[in-house]
Amino acid sequence: MAKTSLNKEQQITTSAQGAVDIRQLSTILLRRRLLILGVSCVVMSAASLLALIAKPTYQSNMQILVNSNLSEGTQSNNIPPREDTNLTDIYDGLRLRNSQIVDSTTQMKLMLSSKLLQKTVDLLHSDYPDITLEYINGQTEQNKKAPLEVTPEEGGIGANKVFSQVFKVSFNDDDPLKTQRVLQALQKVYQNYNKEQQKERLNQGLGFVNVRLPEIKKEVTKAEKNLEQFRNKHKLLDPEVQSKIILESLADIQKQLQSTRAHLQDVNARYDNLEQQIASSSQQNALFSSRLNQSSRYQTLLSEIQKTELALAKERLRYTDDYPSVQKLKQQRQSQLLLLREEVKAITTSSKGETPFKEQMVGVEPKLLDELILVQTTVLGLTANEKNLAESEQRLRSELNKYPSLIAEYNRLLPKVETSRKTLEQLLQAQQSLGLKIAQEGYSWQVLAEPALGTYMGSNRLLFLVGGAVIGPILGILAALILEKFNDAIYCVGDLKKLTNLRVLGSVPKLPSCNVKKRRLALPWNGRRSSDSSIVEASTRLPVHETLDMIYQNIQILKYPLPFKSLMLTSALPGEGKTTLVLGLVASATRMHRRVLVIDANLHNPSLHKILELSNDWGLSLLLVDETTTHFQDYIQPIHPCIDILTAGPEAEDTVKLLSSQRMKELIELFEQSYDLVLIDAPPILGTVDARIVAAFCNGIVMVERMGKVTRTELTQATEILSQLNLIGIIANEVSNSKNVLAS
Repeated sequence: MAKTSLNKEQQITTSAQGAVDIRQLSTILLRRRLLILGVSCVVMSAASLLALIAKPTYQSNMQILVNSNLSEGTQSNNIPPREDTNLTDIYDGLRLRNSQIVDSTTQMKLMLSSKLLQKTVDLLHSDYPDITLEYINGQTEQNKKAPLEVTPEEGGIGANKVFSQVFKVSFNDDDPLKTQRVLQALQKVYQNYNKEQQKERLNQGLGFVNVRLPEIKKEVTKAEKNLEQFRNKHKLLDPEVQSKIILESLADIQKQLQSTRAHLQDVNARYDNLEQQIASSSQQNALFSSRLNQSSRYQTLLSEIQKTELALAKERLRYTDDYPSVQKLKQQRQSQLLLLREEVKAITTSSKGETPFKEQMVGVEPKLLDELILVQTTVLGLTANEKNLAESEQRLRSELNKYPSLIAEYNRLLPKVETSRKTLEQLLQAQQSLGLKIAQEGYSWQVLAEPALGTYMGSNRLLFLVGGAVIGPILGILAALILEKFNDAIYCVGDLKKLTNLRVLGSVPKLPSCNVKKRRLALPWNGRRSSDSSIVEASTRLPVHETLDMIYQNIQILKYPLPFKSLMLTSALPGEGKTTLVLGLVASATRMHRRVLVIDANLHNPSLHKILELSNDWGLSLLLVDETTTHFQDYIQPIHPCIDILTAGPEAEDTVKLLSSQRMKELIELFEQSYDLVLIDAPPILGTVDARIVAAFCNGIVMVERMGKVTRTELTQATEILSQLNLIGIIANEVSNSKNVLAS
C-alpha cells in the first residue's frame, strides 16, 4: 500500500481571527443580510409605534438675568471705601474673591442641580404627583431628552459672539398648562434660593463678629456697672477732677481764712478802741457796757447773730450771694441786727428810769454806740466765718487724703470701660462693613421674562420615522459586525486555504438532501450484474453536481507515486456534509467507468444506510469479527452495477479494537485489489480516534469542511492531528456562489 505525505512548506499553520477585514465588508453584510434586515425591521417597527403614540409637545420659557452683586453694588451705590479693620482683613483672607465675569457652565449646573429641582418637585407634588426628579432630568426613559433645559443667550455678532448673562429656561411637555406651572414653581425656588444664599453668606461671613458681639457687650456692661457702683459709692464722677476742685477750694478757703483772720484782728482792735473811747468818756459808759454784758437777751441775740454768720459763711462756700438760701440768711442777719439795736435802746431806758440814764449817757455819742454794736456784730460774724473756714479746711484736707486711692481705683475701672467700648465700636463698624461686602458677593438671579402658557412645538412623529429608517440599518450593520468579530467560524475558501496551507480540492454549493428522489442517473453499465428495481432506486439518490466531478478530477491528477486506490473522507465535526460528498464522488467516479466500493466506517453514528435506504443488519462491524471463510461479497450491498455499499453494520462494543485490528488492514488491501476506488466515510476527527485509525490504512485523506460551521480553532486542531498522515487536501462544502477551485 503506497503512502503519501505533505511537503514541509505545506505544513499546517494556525492563525487567530483578527479584526473584521474592511475589504470583506460587503461579503459580511451579504452573508448577514437576514440579521441586518431583521434588526432594521425591529427598529423601524419600534419607531413606527413610537410615532403612532407620540403626543404633541408644548414649550414654556422664561429668561433669568444672572448678575454679579459686586458690579451691581458698585454701579448703584457709590459708597466711598473705608479703612478695613483687622476683622475684615481676616474675613478677606478666608472668603473667595468675587469675579464680575459670570461662569455660564457653573450657573447652568447650579440651576439644574438636584437640590433645587427636588424643591420644585415638592412644590408641584400636590398638583402633579407624577412629576419626579428623574422625570425632569430625563432619566425615566432611556435616551429620552430631558424636558427641562437651561441655555445661555448669545450676544454679539459674527466672530464676536459671546454668552451673555441672560439664561433661557425652557420646559417641554404634552400639557401646556403643566409647562407653565413647572417654570413658575422653578422661578419661586430660584428666588428663594437667592435669598437663602444671601442670608447664608451673611451668617457665615459675620459668624466671628456675631459671636464676639455678645461677649463684648457683656464686658462693656460689666465695666460700666463697676464704674457706676464706684461713682455711687463715693458720690463722685471723676476723682481727678474732683480732687482738683477740692484743691482749688482748699486754696480759696485758706486765702479766705487768712483774710478773715486779718480782718477779725482789725475788727477786734477797733472794738477794743471803741470800748476804750466809751470808757474814757465817763463812768456811766462803763456802767452801760457792764449792763450790756449782763443782758441775757443781748447775749442771746449776739449768739444768734454769730450762728447766722456761721451759717451764712457755710452757704457762701457753696453758693453765690444771689442764691436763695444765702439771701435768706442775709435777711435773717439784718433782722437780728435790728433786734440787737432795739435791745440796746431798751437797756438804755430801763432800770432807774429813762431820764436819769439818758442824762447819764449825755456824754456818749450815739454814733459810738452804733459803731460799737456794728463792730461787735462784725466780730461775731468774722469769728463764725473763721470757725467755719477752719472746719472746711480741715474737712477738705481729710477728703484729699482719700483721693489717691480713689484715683488709682478709678484709673483701673475707666480704661476697661473705654477699651471695651472701643472694641464694641470696632465690631459694630466691622459688622456693617462686612455686611456690605458680603451683600456685594455672589450672584443675583432676576427674572426678566415670566413663564407663559406653553406654545405648540409639534410632534416627533417624523423624527421617529426618519430616525428608525436611519438607525435601523446602522444597528443591523453594527450587530452583524459585532457577531462577525466574535464568531470564529470560517466562511471564505481563501481563509480556509490560508489557515490550513492545504490544497483546496474544490468548493461545493449547498446540495439538496440526498433522501429526496432525484432524476435517474445515466450511470455507465458494465453488464457484470443484473439490475433490479431496488438497485436502480438506490442509485437515483446519489447527488450529482459538476463541482463534484471537478473535485474527483482534482484528486486524480495529483502526482503521487501511486494512484489513490483507497480514499478516506472525514471532517473536524459531525454534520459537515461529508457523507453527501462521498456519494457525490461515487457518482462522479462511476460516470468515469470506475468500479467503486463505499464503506461506512462511522460505527458509532452510521448514516449511509439511511440515505440509501439499505439494510444495516450486516456490515463492516460483523465483517471484522467474522473469522470464517465467508466471502466479503456476502456483506456487500450493490446499488449499481459499478457501486457497492458496505454499511457500518450493528454497533460494536469496542470500535477502536475492531478498526485497529489486522483484519481491517487486510480487508482494505483486499478491497483495493477488487475495486478501482475504495471510498471510506469516516467519523469526525475531533471527539473520537476511529478516523485516525482508519486513516493509517488509506492511500489518501480528504477533509470536508462546511463553511459557516467549522471554527478556526477546531479546524486547526483537526489538521494538526492529520498533518503526519497522508492528508492530500480539503473540500469546502456549502459555499455561497461557489466556483470551481482547482487544486493548488
